Amino acid sequence: MYTKDLVKNYAGPPLEGNPREAEAWALTQAALRMKDAAATADREAMLGAARLNWRLWTIIQAELLAPDCPLPMDIRSNVLSLSNFIDKHTVTFISDPRPERLDVLININRELAGGLYTRPADAPAATAAEDGAEPPAGPPPSIKTSV
Repeated sequence: MYTKDLVKNYAGPPLEGNPREAEAWALTQAALRMKDAAATADREAMLGAARLNWRLWTIIQAELLAPDCPLPMDIRSNVLSLSNFIDKHTVTFISDPRPERLDVLININRELAGGLYTRPADAPAATAAEDGAEPPAGPPPSIKTSV
């Protein structure tokens, strides 16, 4: 099944040379750390995981603002808006860390990573067949940013 292949393929960091997979892996790892920290409700673990996620999103913001960013302007704008939400929500979380407040950050990371893990529509069909993974049935669900 596709999900099992993702877990198997992305248990460790991806190989160099594929920024899409690297970003998806980083978002997934940050989501897992926040989920694990929320499960323990340990204040320091939750704060550390949220700060790690915040640093990751700061890197994403910097890449999107770089003059040589290859993404279309509309996608850049949408992800920058999302990162603005991440910034604000993280500050709110840090001021009053409660496990349930990490849920929205975890969900955003998972949804975005899921979209990055899927192959672009213009990618050769043979690529999915070569690695044994079934392509996803459709686009990932939309990201909800309301708290």
